[in-house]
Amino acid sequence: MSVLSGKNILIGVTAGIAAYKTAHLVRFFVKAGADVKVVMTPASKDFVTPLTLSTLSNNPVVSTFFDKEDENEQWNSHVDLGLWADYMVVAPATANTLSKMSNGVCDNLLLATYLSAKCKVYFAPAMDLDMYQHPTTQQNVKKLQSFGNVFIPPSSGELASGLIGEGRMEEPENIISFIENDIIIGLPLYNKSVLITAGPTYEAIDPVRFIGNHSSGKMGFEIAKAAANLGAKVYLITGPSSEVVSHSSIHRIDIVSAEEMYDEVHQLFGLVDIAILSAAVSDYKPSNIATSKIKKTENSMRIELVKTHDILASLGEIKTTQFLVGFALETDNEIENALLKLKKKNLDLIVLNSLKDEGAGFKKETNKITIIDKSEKISEFSLKSKAAVAKDIFSEILNRHYA
Repeated sequence: MSVLSGKNILIGVTAGIAAYKTAHLVRFFVKAGADVKVVMTPASKDFVTPLTLSTLSNNPVVSTFFDKEDENEQWNSHVDLGLWADYMVVAPATANTLSKMSNGVCDNLLLATYLSAKCKVYFAPAMDLDMYQHPTTQQNVKKLQSFGNVFIPPSSGELASGLIGEGRMEEPENIISFIENDIIIGLPLYNKSVLITAGPTYEAIDPVRFIGNHSSGKMGFEIAKAAANLGAKVYLITGPSSEVVSHSSIHRIDIVSAEEMYDEVHQLFGLVDIAILSAAVSDYKPSNIATSKIKKTENSMRIELVKTHDILASLGEIKTTQFLVGFALETDNEIENALLKLKKKNLDLIVLNSLKDEGAGFKKETNKITIIDKSEKISEFSLKSKAAVAKDIFSEILNRHYA
């Protein structure tokens, strides 16, 4: 999954021959999971049709404040477009448009939208060699960068005039990569590694039966996605789960038993900055595992259980600079038990769930948490989707560890 997934991308198209590339750019953004809208200058429609771009973006294309041929004369609000966008990309950006952008000229819908945008703006120039090298163009590029706009340099090659040199709009796939990398570098967990455990563990009784619990792994998987979306490299160690993950920054490691999870966690703990142990690890396992299926011959059966390794406590004993987060699922004396676990296991933060809270717990789409830090500050949260809960957890971590 790309960091562009779920983002609102507004593409501005100006009147240059490179506008034909914008069709490919729109397609790549949509393929990355973004929601794309296009605003064109009126003259750019001579180079690429609104029909093409609307078809590829799955959204209407706008180029004027209202359509004179539409009897309803629906207003296209530059303010709404500017506020809607998470990122704006002007590609191609002609010399004329660069000049207008840098000097605040506002004589069409695209420029009005640019001046209204609150988001980061990328611009990819496209023009002939001499135009690009002209001092005014270079000055306009620097001026736009001083405003916080991000310059996507043109490439060198054969130009429409037949000259060879700088001025070609960068290829669409390279523009996508440029923007993805720029976004990732600016994320709060860029260059950080996060270890997350998720799901249940299964402790074998015989080749057929096991001791387990009802954890689906959904909460841990949402935490992993949230970490990746914040720019982290994520190691997700999960017990048996039907949940799926599709983010290039998440490395999934499947295990079955508590012992396997213990081994994997200890191999990786020294490599990470943050560890969040949300898995529902079995506290006990059978002392002996039958090599063959146990036959139902008696009215009762006794299984001797022994304790499994306490993974969270073992990490609390060896942690150095890692920020360690545990989970507590309680039914009684929730706050007291969570505080005891926080101190006993040397945690920086503990996330408390109560099975008494409706909508919280295993196999639910929602969760209701209370977060307690090592200074015993208690933060309570309302019932939310598990994706929103994951964001709340990282907000608390960032406020305490990276503020």
